[in-house]
Amino acid sequence: MSKSPDDAPTAGTPTADAPASSEGTGTAGRSRYGSVRLAHGSGGKLSLELIQELFVAEFGNAPLAELTDAAVLENRPGRLTFCTDSHTVTPTFFPGGDIGRLAVAGTVNDLAVMGATPAYLTAAFLLEEGYDMAELERVVRSMKATADEAGVAIVAGDTKVLERGKGDGLFVNTAGVGFLPDDVRMGAGEIRPGDKILVNGTLGDHGIAVMSRREGLDIGVELESDVAPLTDLIARVRDVAPNVRFMRDVTRGGLAAVGNEIVLDRPWGLRIFDVAVPIHDVVEDVSEMLGIDPLLAANEGKVLMVVPPDEADAALGAMKAHPHGREAAIIGDIVKEPAGTPIVETAYGSRRILEMPIEEQLPRIC
Repeated sequence: MSKSPDDAPTAGTPTADAPASSEGTGTAGRSRYGSVRLAHGSGGKLSLELIQELFVAEFGNAPLAELTDAAVLENRPGRLTFCTDSHTVTPTFFPGGDIGRLAVAGTVNDLAVMGATPAYLTAAFLLEEGYDMAELERVVRSMKATADEAGVAIVAGDTKVLERGKGDGLFVNTAGVGFLPDDVRMGAGEIRPGDKILVNGTLGDHGIAVMSRREGLDIGVELESDVAPLTDLIARVRDVAPNVRFMRDVTRGGLAAVGNEIVLDRPWGLRIFDVAVPIHDVVEDVSEMLGIDPLLAANEGKVLMVVPPDEADAALGAMKAHPHGREAAIIGDIVKEPAGTPIVETAYGSRRILEMPIEEQLPRIC
């Protein structure tokens, strides 16, 4: 059978229509092509090559290798937890991470803050025709490394290719499954006045790191995103603080969004002490220069926990002993008044309402 034009690479310098050399790419040269082609999303020969030679080869687990329409997985004790998220960021690679690490960590953290143990992920890639294949391989390797770090397997996926000019490079959707023990009960409804509020480190790093790289700002230091899976840190905290009331990963909208969400229509409020909130000096400086509130800036490796007062010190100690929690702090508490309102209190005793963000301060960072 003769090859179709989509199956026949041309000779010469690698282009979107030509096979690529593996030399100088830093990869094993899994793909014969230098960039993504429409045929990679056609369901035909090139689709199968991309799936087998990149995704299956890199993610490497038995359910995925079967190439069935759905993964058949082992069940585990507890209640099933399930989430999905879509990821877009410019630039694709930024100090401290990339869209692949972001996609895996973001979904894993959504499960972990529910008190669940993340187990399985799916990954869907929306690729623009012409997207650099070496970059895609870097993203996939990063996803595998982050999944290994989090102790999860990427067991199913999908690939779609959009025509050149209609896809903006790369979008990644991930869905996750975890298992929640039957005796775990957490949520805003469990919070009580007097409870302490903790975060596991400096806020605003991700938003400012991505923005500075995208805009080419010289901020004097190489600030890195905090993007990371928090499964191990959360597990260690819950070992010593088993009655954690509430957890939420602090992502888009920052601390302000989470603070508003957990007091909404509740018979209590929360108080944040601004001097207790850990923020890097460079984040403070850049935020002030650009008129950005660092309490609204995005994070991708931070969790806010509300814990009973008698477990707060133990929880803080467990955070500080973990690589992703060395700058952890108790930043506030739950108060009876004003009910339904998050406030920020300064060292001088003045107060302001921690306003919910109306729109994204820094677009395309999650």
